[in-house]
Amino acid sequence: MTDLAAAHPLSVPPTAFGRRNLRPRICVADNKPHTRAFLADTLEDLGFIAFECGRAADLRTLLATQRLDLVVLSLFADGIEAGKILETLAETGFRGKVLPIATPDSILAHATRQTARERGLNVLPTLQTPFGEDSLRHGVASLIPTEAPPSPAVDVAEALKAGWLELWYQRKIDVRTLVPRGAEALIRMRHPTWGVVLPASFIPERGDIGFHNLSEFIIARVIDDWRYFIERNGPVDLAINLPASFLRDDAAMRVLCRRMPAHPAFNGLLIELQCAEVIADLDRIVDIVRRIRFHNIAVSIKNVGAEWPALMEQPVFPFAELKADRQFVTGFSGDRLKQTVCRGIIDLAGSHRVRTVAEGIESRADFATAHQLGFDIAQGFLFGEAMAPRKFARTALRRPVTLSA
Repeated sequence: MTDLAAAHPLSVPPTAFGRRNLRPRICVADNKPHTRAFLADTLEDLGFIAFECGRAADLRTLLATQRLDLVVLSLFADGIEAGKILETLAETGFRGKVLPIATPDSILAHATRQTARERGLNVLPTLQTPFGEDSLRHGVASLIPTEAPPSPAVDVAEALKAGWLELWYQRKIDVRTLVPRGAEALIRMRHPTWGVVLPASFIPERGDIGFHNLSEFIIARVIDDWRYFIERNGPVDLAINLPASFLRDDAAMRVLCRRMPAHPAFNGLLIELQCAEVIADLDRIVDIVRRIRFHNIAVSIKNVGAEWPALMEQPVFPFAELKADRQFVTGFSGDRLKQTVCRGIIDLAGSHRVRTVAEGIESRADFATAHQLGFDIAQGFLFGEAMAPRKFARTALRRPVTLSA
């Protein structure tokens, strides 16, 4: 979600509710940060671009830079601020809708609706507490886009300069104990018009200078996020994806090594390299990996598939883990060929005493197969999708692991 302080000023043309290309913008107005965060996270999952405001003054500032479609007004505290928010909306010519959230038949709820009507504001039916995601979805159903947002091709340099890029985190799970074993950082772009955009729309070609700049951004951000997590939940082991070309850049690697936190709880950073890139330059990559281990940096080989025999004859194996390609994991519970490839990867890892990761676990059957084959760690939608840092800290790092249906 988008914090007020980080809002990017832009001119947004008038749009109508319902079927359209632009994702609707909402602001959650509540004086409790944890309530705002919960509502904003949930609404973003429903397809909105979410902002947060704690006071009427914050809302006025936001309205100067954003054309909002909806203001979610939480009525659980002193009603004076709610009145000021309604006055602010009326004074600024707000043409969107207001969704009050209140206890049933409360005096504050009735006062809010009456004041809103007097001010000419468009008020949706009050969302009564307690409520869940389904009732919240129903309350904003008229605003949810019926078309998927486009995926524009965006220059990564533009995204970096504008501050649109961020890391999301998907947790890894110990196959035997179901205990979280860290998380993989995945790059995302929060575009001011199209919302969250996946990497396929902005990742530059390998060798492009933008790829190098993107890698530097990922390194700096993952360290910042690690500090954010430890302040709120304790240490968590994090992994990032980098191209092999970055590791071959001596100057870049010196900067990377200097960035590693000196905090006693920092267990090190895991870098995931594409298997094809490792095999293409195996001797040099091995030499680099051996050296950076002494700077608290480990390397995982990811997307390991049928080419795993190319790693068998390597006498020195400094890698920390082998990560099976998701195409050989997803659905492998009923596919003997996929299982055969995974057994080879596990045997190779066992011979070098490194851990194995099954990426792409999406069903209970696949998880049972991962356990049966002997994988050490599982990762996939069965345990949750990637999340923005704040939501990851509030949910994935606090809630116990459960196996979704």
